[in-house]
Amino acid sequence: MPRQPRSNPAPAKPTRTRARAGAQPVTLEMVADAAGVSASTVSRILNGTAVVSADKKQAVDEAIARLGFVPNPVARGLAGGRTLSIGVVTQSIDSPFYGVALRGIEQALGEAGYSPLFVSGHWDAAEEARCIEVLRSRRVDGIIVLTGRLSDAALKAHAKALPVVVTGRTLKAPGLVSLNFDNALGGRLATEHLLALGHRRIAFIAGDAVHPDAVDRFNGYRQALDAAGVRFDARLVVPGLYHEQSGLDAVNALLDAGQDFSAIFAANDQMAFGAALALYRRGLKVPDDVSLIGFDNLLTSAYSMPPMSSVHHPAEDIGRQAALAMLQLLRGEVPRPHVPAPEVVARESTRAWRKR
Repeated sequence: MPRQPRSNPAPAKPTRTRARAGAQPVTLEMVADAAGVSASTVSRILNGTAVVSADKKQAVDEAIARLGFVPNPVARGLAGGRTLSIGVVTQSIDSPFYGVALRGIEQALGEAGYSPLFVSGHWDAAEEARCIEVLRSRRVDGIIVLTGRLSDAALKAHAKALPVVVTGRTLKAPGLVSLNFDNALGGRLATEHLLALGHRRIAFIAGDAVHPDAVDRFNGYRQALDAAGVRFDARLVVPGLYHEQSGLDAVNALLDAGQDFSAIFAANDQMAFGAALALYRRGLKVPDDVSLIGFDNLLTSAYSMPPMSSVHHPAEDIGRQAALAMLQLLRGEVPRPHVPAPEVVARESTRAWRKR
């Protein structure tokens, strides 16, 4: 007897879950229906602007959790005329100093529901200007500039179009907030630390003179010498470029010129690391032969050999303060950021002077 062909069974209906591929995304209106409130109420609750009863808010929260609703920050921002993004012009993404500042910015903005867009200006005014135009084309809500070489006039002009926060300078203009660290005081404190240990022949490895902070740190060095009655010797000042190799080159230049010194103040920790390597290669020990202090108090300073004395420059806090100031500007408030004063963190790389 021939077998009867088997009819194909009707395909099973797929289970309606939000996890399956192609499922309809959960909308704000669906949350509103499930919570028994209006869509505008849900929107205001999500934005933190609603004044509703605890029961309504709980109903919305439960509906969001039950349906798996994920708010779209871009859509929410555009609905309010914003993209919830902040442009950040740094100088070098790989800088150990600026990297810490970026972390402070990222954390503060993230807590407020904003996202940073990072670009590097590479210490070039034209490149910084290009970066700002790129950020403006992305419709960022504001721009944070970490130091840089853009002119004050250019920053003031940009602040007419959108909020601007700049670090590393003192500047006032509508829509603009500046945060400046007292680099001159930091330079003075570093030099006073060495003077208090009995050092009088103190070499100084300067930063790039086009940077205002480098000039301020040198001025602090001079002020401390003058106040202590120690004669300034220009032969003990050598230029650097804020990176390790320039610190190494500076110490070699001092030693090749036969300069006598018992201590070195390097205008940043990276140059201090290079200086320490140069001293080691020339058979000099830190701090037995030469005391050494840097500036910035990078995390790695505490783990160098020997651990490096340094002036604490609160990069992460400055980044966070810059982000908070931006958020205040966006809320129409008057920011009053506070930048901590510099302080010396003394470690094993500096010691009392001993006659050789």
